[in-house]
Amino acid sequence: MATVATSQPTETAPQESTQGHSQTDVVLQGIKSMITSGELGPGSRLPIEKDLAISLGVSRGSLREGVRALCIMGVLETRQGDGTYVTSLDSSLLLAPMGFMIDLQTPEHRHDLHSVRRVLEAEAAARAALYITDEQLAAATTVLSDVEPLVRAGEDLDHEAILDADIAFHHIVAHGSNNSALAALIDALANRTSQARLWLGLHNHDQVRNAHGEHLAILAALRARQPDRARLMMDHHLLVVEDSLNDAAAESN
Repeated sequence: MATVATSQPTETAPQESTQGHSQTDVVLQGIKSMITSGELGPGSRLPIEKDLAISLGVSRGSLREGVRALCIMGVLETRQGDGTYVTSLDSSLLLAPMGFMIDLQTPEHRHDLHSVRRVLEAEAAARAALYITDEQLAAATTVLSDVEPLVRAGEDLDHEAILDADIAFHHIVAHGSNNSALAALIDALANRTSQARLWLGLHNHDQVRNAHGEHLAILAALRARQPDRARLMMDHHLLVVEDSLNDAAAESN
């Protein structure tokens, strides 16, 4: 009686693309789907490489490329000798790559960043008037108290230290909004516009002192738990900076 040869199951060779998507795109979408569906959560360990590649229908090389991209995005983290894990998925991690995009803005469009920052920070200040903690208020008070002697130091100002205090104050207000996504966006924008603000301070000492007074007015609105006033104070404060930078740019052209 003739015997019928049987073959061992073999892995299906992954296709180069799926409906116009590259294998790397398939990995990105596949892992995203696993997270959004709840199959993987913050802190979860990914399946072993071989099994995950088969599950997604991609090659191991494409899987590695996709995992590297997701690590850059802050979605995954690789632990040496322990596998790959989903991160905490905190907004500060997921929105961090936006800073790279901001850095690529051409000079003629960088003033747009200041406008976006103003809109976001004005809303953050209004929310902070409702949600900021006593500890955050105390920290903001300390920042402004410590920098005041530097602001009043005459013509010989320590602009780097004053800028550091400026960034710290706005950081506290942003995080006082009790909205991690909003705070992460503001931090990214504030860090990328700091050099322009430093330049403005170096060329306009009155602006440095005026800005400090505006910070104090914002802090007073936060202490009084007045969201509308806090929004207006922050909007005015950043509009003055925005207009000063636009005027300086116009004069240099």
